[in-house]
Amino acid sequence: MHSKKVIIIGSGVGGMATAVRLAVQGFEVVVYEKNSVPGGKLTAFKQDGFSFDAGPSLFTQPQNVEELFALAGEPIEKYFSYKPVLIACKYFYENGKVINAYTNQEHFAAELQEQVNENPLNVIRYLKQSKKIFDNIGTMFLNHSLHKSKTWLHKRALTALKTVRYNYLFQSMHKHNSSQFLAVETIQLFNRFATYNGSNPYKAPAMLSLIPHLEQNQGTFYPIGGMISITNALYKLALNKGVTFNFNAPVESIIEQQGIAKGVVVAGNNIFSDIVVSNSDVYFVYKNLLNNHPKATKILKQERSSSALIFYWGISKQFPQLQLHNIFFTANYQQEFDTIFNSKKLYHDPTVYINITSKEEPTQAPEGKENWFVMVNVPANTGQDWQALKEKAKENIISKLGRLLGEDITPLIATEHTLDPVMIEEQTGSYMGSLYGTSSNSKMAAFVRHANFTSSISGLYFCGGSVHPGGGIPLCLKSAKIVSDLIASDNHQKTT
Repeated sequence: MHSKKVIIIGSGVGGMATAVRLAVQGFEVVVYEKNSVPGGKLTAFKQDGFSFDAGPSLFTQPQNVEELFALAGEPIEKYFSYKPVLIACKYFYENGKVINAYTNQEHFAAELQEQVNENPLNVIRYLKQSKKIFDNIGTMFLNHSLHKSKTWLHKRALTALKTVRYNYLFQSMHKHNSSQFLAVETIQLFNRFATYNGSNPYKAPAMLSLIPHLEQNQGTFYPIGGMISITNALYKLALNKGVTFNFNAPVESIIEQQGIAKGVVVAGNNIFSDIVVSNSDVYFVYKNLLNNHPKATKILKQERSSSALIFYWGISKQFPQLQLHNIFFTANYQQEFDTIFNSKKLYHDPTVYINITSKEEPTQAPEGKENWFVMVNVPANTGQDWQALKEKAKENIISKLGRLLGEDITPLIATEHTLDPVMIEEQTGSYMGSLYGTSSNSKMAAFVRHANFTSSISGLYFCGGSVHPGGGIPLCLKSAKIVSDLIASDNHQKTT
């Protein structure tokens, strides 16, 4: 019997991981990608001797990548290597305070006590609680479809429900953090984790307090060669497992007959398959590939996540006081989120994130120089004048960094490239440039996020950041496992 054919739309991290898993299951897998390279948001470029990762810059949970290679029976060291980072992030505050967020719990607690007089017991307790929520609730939510009854009938569901406390769902992350810590700096530091899925800590539920577990307990890592090495490793692994890739080949529509997915249309040609998996923004799929405007409109009722404005700067000097990951906080965090989510504008004093891979790998920048990936959170695109906003944002960022670093960096910018929400949508198909599809600003956000399948079209599945379990590299890799297990189950094959 010939193996069933699967077409995957998009070669983002979720799409490539799904391709590997399905190839290992014995499916014939073909990927169609509109861009000329794989990776989706996880790409890279070089400019004037500086190397830049274009998209995601934080690497946590390397076990998600390791699991793929183990499953494929391939030695990961042939494809990919990484190392732990001792300081997850360095935080700078307008009041002059500076905090090194060590991945060692005791060191982190001692640092918070020394810098902002936080009770170290509060920090240890919070991180233990974060681990408990992640282990008991997070693993169920993140590793299984919430839209299948068997998920809820399993004993792990009972454990999860027992762990869910009223305040995790009905209290905001900020309110929860305010009840856990003494120092305003500690509260702001832990509020920041809501931005990991493009949400507002003053609205998002306290359930998101499981996110710090990934970075502070499980650890932060640096992939040798930069984040692009994740894309390169998954691409090579997929090729080795027999996956076929077609680049510069945007899918024009999904072929559906009598409620069954039958394939896709590329360059006007019908290409048939037994199964279709979309790794594209789910709104884009319903609106453009399925021509289902009522369903697309329904998805749009959910608030979009925030987007980003990124400046890639080659800096002609080294700053020894900076780390791989750095955050320069705004003085008024709540006002910044109100401006982004309610006014849909840029805040005049933005929180600035700087990633510098040359700190871990000096060859990422010319000698004596640094490659700065500078990002601020901004609203999704609703037609703002991004050229004008970019100029204003650059002015505000430089002013802020000048205050907190004690040096004008304007003359140090040797080269520059930018990325805005409009460009993010053009390059990745993420509607309005939202980095994570929908936000998690409501209590039921996890449940209204689109499932990894649709009951209205048999044989059509979804992976990637705009569907369950959410955005970011770890969750995209988990979506790949959920989808491949659903496909295996629906096709009576052994799950991977």
